[in-house]
Amino acid sequence: MKLSILIPVYNEAGTIAAVVEQVRAVPLDCEVIAIDDCSADGSGDVLEGLLKSRRIHRLVRHPVNRGKGAAIRSGITEASGDVIVIQDADLEYDPADLPALLKPIKDGRADAVYGSRFQGGPHRVLYFWHMVGNSLLTLMSNMFTNLNLTDMETCYKLVKADLMKRLPLTANRFGIEVELTARLSQAGARIWELPISYSGRTYAEGKKITWKDGAAALWHIIRYNLAPPGGDWRKPR
Repeated sequence: MKLSILIPVYNEAGTIAAVVEQVRAVPLDCEVIAIDDCSADGSGDVLEGLLKSRRIHRLVRHPVNRGKGAAIRSGITEASGDVIVIQDADLEYDPADLPALLKPIKDGRADAVYGSRFQGGPHRVLYFWHMVGNSLLTLMSNMFTNLNLTDMETCYKLVKADLMKRLPLTANRFGIEVELTARLSQAGARIWELPISYSGRTYAEGKKITWKDGAAALWHIIRYNLAPPGGDWRKPR
């Protein structure tokens, strides 16, 4: 089973090469697709070097900054694997967790697997209010989707490629996490959740999520759950 690993990159010149090496060390059949979302810190040059040295398989370049959701959507279009996963470029998530996350899909028990930062895996101790915010957003999402997730906002969402590619995703920025969860629920996907390790960053270390993104996510939860698009995208092909 081939895993397509999508790495959206925006101003991560200091970490992207290390992330790629961690990904390549995972004992899985993988393709690595990086999406440079118009970085201004030299990340694009680093990625070009990784492409030339064949450390990544494909590189997508956005001429203007469009956001994480748009980068993920560009990567989905390029993916050729059986399963797709998003990998942040900031060293917060450990690719060593990917084989365990892939197993329920390999075994035919799941269509999607979420890696939860709140199910007891090892993690760096950081911000209390971030934890509260994540819990609130997950609770609100669960109320609309009728899922019992513990970490809706996790980066690690592994989804079967045929399902991922037919989801009508439109979010350009961090709302992609909410939209993807809503669409998986609406499609009747079998979702599993497993614990992962997590090494969160401080703002001084480059963390980009702010309270404004959390406020926007509340609106996205209502928007994407109450107004799903029409069409036959829910039906398996």
